[in-house]
Amino acid sequence: MADQTQPWAERTVEVPPQPGVVPPQRDAFRRGVAAVGQPRTPRTEQFPAVDSGDWTGDSSPRRPMGWHLAQLRRGGEWSAAGALFAFVCWGIWAISGRGDLSAPLLTFVLSLLTAVGLFALARLLGRLVLERQLGRVRRSARGAHLVTALFLAGVGVAYLQQTEWVVSAWNWVTGH
Repeated sequence: MADQTQPWAERTVEVPPQPGVVPPQRDAFRRGVAAVGQPRTPRTEQFPAVDSGDWTGDSSPRRPMGWHLAQLRRGGEWSAAGALFAFVCWGIWAISGRGDLSAPLLTFVLSLLTAVGLFALARLLGRLVLERQLGRVRRSARGAHLVTALFLAGVGVAYLQQTEWVVSAWNWVTGH
């Protein structure tokens, strides 16, 4: 019989041996049965509480939307300066064409949409690398704004390179 002080121990009923019947052998492992010789120690700590609303595994506290918007605005002067430079260069290029402005306007809008996509990509990469991999907290969007401003400055220079009189003036100044 099993030990009566352990209510979880297996209780067996002894059957008297019958002639011609071989009793079954005990397996070393049976599902749901504790190993022999190892007393069960009761669990003293409780299971950790799980918030069913957050399955991302992110241990950082939830922040209000205003905090996120303020974070996105920090460094915005870089993007604004790049957009202003691209707009001025686009204006010089569009007016120099002396034609319909619908195609150049569409080109500029597509350039701005590409800059917005680049900004979003830079923010995503920053989140993956800085926050998830390195465990740092980003307090601004200056890096993403700087990348976007550099892109927009490059777009502006590309517009100027397509303007014939600007290229001839540049060549005259540099002596080419």
